[in-house]
Amino acid sequence: MARWLVMLFLNGAALLYISSWFPSIYLANMVVAMWAALVLGVVNTVVRPILLLMSLPIRMMTFGLFWFVINAATFALTAYFIDGFELGEWPGNIGTVIAAAALMSIAGWLIDRVFGKK
Repeated sequence: MARWLVMLFLNGAALLYISSWFPSIYLANMVVAMWAALVLGVVNTVVRPILLLMSLPIRMMTFGLFWFVINAATFALTAYFIDGFELGEWPGNIGTVIAAAALMSIAGWLIDRVFGKK
């Protein structure tokens, strides 16, 4: 349980730090960032596999680059559910959202590698 809370805190901190790089992405505070990290984890667990399965032909045609769009969609879905987490005007910021979602995926992977179950 303690490891899970540490990972949630670190994912929230990573989300808050990544959002500070992009002026159009707004996170109100650390509590909102932790809620967003929790919801992002749930969305990635429940919705993302369905999106990956449905987009298999498109991902094959784009040699896997459509994965970035799926990450951006899950990121945007998380922002839709959380008050205090804004991505700016959509679809004008799609490049920013794709970059932020990719950075969050890398940060989440690193956090999982370091603090995940051994």
